[in-house]
Amino acid sequence: MRIRILPVLVLLALAAGCATAPKQTRNICAVFDQRDGMFTSWQRAAEKTERKYGVPVPILMATMYTESGFQPYARPPRTKLFGFIPWTRPSTAYGYSQALDGTWDHYQSATGSFAARRTNFADAIDFIGWYHSQNSQTTGIPLNDAYNLYLAYYSGPKGYMRGDWRSNGQLQKTAQRFSNMAVTYQQQLQGCN
Repeated sequence: MRIRILPVLVLLALAAGCATAPKQTRNICAVFDQRDGMFTSWQRAAEKTERKYGVPVPILMATMYTESGFQPYARPPRTKLFGFIPWTRPSTAYGYSQALDGTWDHYQSATGSFAARRTNFADAIDFIGWYHSQNSQTTGIPLNDAYNLYLAYYSGPKGYMRGDWRSNGQLQKTAQRFSNMAVTYQQQLQGCN
């Protein structure tokens, strides 16, 4: 009887470990070390996405760091009705990539990835690569221009081209922090084993 329970417990422990954010998220080597499992490897998934779409791994990972802090079930906080009653969320952003419902549906349709989930790291990183690549093709932003890629990721390609971000100082600061994190991840990645 105990022998039958052990594999179930092991699988539950593995699943629980994948459903939480890594403890060290500001060091890309540590993130990859913490998520280098037998069945899933975040580093392999990120490198596969880089090969597929041309978006550098540090930009992919900085996107996920900025958007969700590597939390698989991240959502924007609810607004408050009368200042204290939890109400609606400001958007449908969800999962590692914080992809909106409509954008995620478009990704699934365009790539044929109908089983993809926003709470699955490999699916979410593939979405991020796809979306940055689409934005690059639409706007002309180079795939290594972290600052502008983030502005387009947040604003959408039409909003970016209209310049909606120009009047949003907070978004510009976030894009700068994002760009700095991508540079940090790039420097760290060179020293990963």
